[in-house]
Amino acid sequence: MLKDATVIDQQTLLKPKQWKWLLLVAFNVFFLLLGLSVATLLTRYYYEKGGNSKWMVAFIQTAAFPILLPLRYFPSLFSSSTTINTTTTSSPSIAITALVYLALGLLTAGDNIMYSYGLLYLPVSTYSIICGTELAFNAIFSFFINSQKLTALALNSVVLLTLSAFLLAMHEDSAQPTKVSKVKLVIGFLCTLGASAAYALLLCLVQLSFQKVLRKDTFSVVLDMQIYTSAVATSACVVGLFASGEWRGLKSEMEEFGEGRVPYVMTLVWASVAWQMASVSVVVLIFTVSSFFSCVISALALPLIPIAAVIFFHDKMDGVKVVSMLLAAWGFATYLYQQHLDTSKPNSTRINANEMSANSTSTCVE
Repeated sequence: MLKDATVIDQQTLLKPKQWKWLLLVAFNVFFLLLGLSVATLLTRYYYEKGGNSKWMVAFIQTAAFPILLPLRYFPSLFSSSTTINTTTTSSPSIAITALVYLALGLLTAGDNIMYSYGLLYLPVSTYSIICGTELAFNAIFSFFINSQKLTALALNSVVLLTLSAFLLAMHEDSAQPTKVSKVKLVIGFLCTLGASAAYALLLCLVQLSFQKVLRKDTFSVVLDMQIYTSAVATSACVVGLFASGEWRGLKSEMEEFGEGRVPYVMTLVWASVAWQMASVSVVVLIFTVSSFFSCVISALALPLIPIAAVIFFHDKMDGVKVVSMLLAAWGFATYLYQQHLDTSKPNSTRINANEMSANSTSTCVE
């Protein structure tokens, strides 16, 4: 009896829908890693070649959302009725939905402008390692917002990743960009750390919105979330661009760009597309798995970006930075192990239930 129950469980795990789910997750993991790496490097390239507009960098992080409109409004390209699960509930009111999109969009805009300051004032490798604190912040916010258990292993991850960030902050970085004062380095550190916290909070709030407000299992909901929040964030960045007066210098910035006008435009365009690719993948992973998982995968880009930065931007990887990366990797590995334990519990519970069923059946036969 136990053998039959185990076979049934294994067959259930290998259903076509399960394989489709795994392929969907793998597809979005790939594009999240690719999008984050390319977007970060192109944004840094923009700064390296003479770009200086913080609001422009914040703007391009969401400005490519119109490329999603064909997927949302042309059913022949992407069916809006596509579902992950079979359960759906009544839609919330338009006012509540609009309020959710507005709040998340404004939080996204604030997060983007903080990230733009971090990329301007910090080396890519330093910036990427500080971004590792997203995982720690996500563990804390998920505990309070998404009712995620904060175990000893998760706390260990929080401590290690925080130590990694502060080690970088106290270190007089020999790889700092030229003409960047210590004050600006501190600003870059604080903005990147604040952006990491805001991003972790954003992921948790998006998951909460899917579960408690939107409550539909269709991919059109995922696209709506990305399109409308990006539209709000982009509008806020446009206001910031004009209010700050940075728009006046964009023409001269393009003319003085190190590689010329066309590379200037293409750098911004492709960086925007890469940011949008990463953002869509994040939202899909939150929808299909959890904010925890999407943050873990985002952290996987951390070792990729500094290596690419050393190759393309000649950032120096000194001893302190290596130690900081090892601490971040240790914290990341600890967190992954906790995730493994969490995901293995349902399987163990199912097997134990099968064993109990088999034992009770054997007892009845006897």
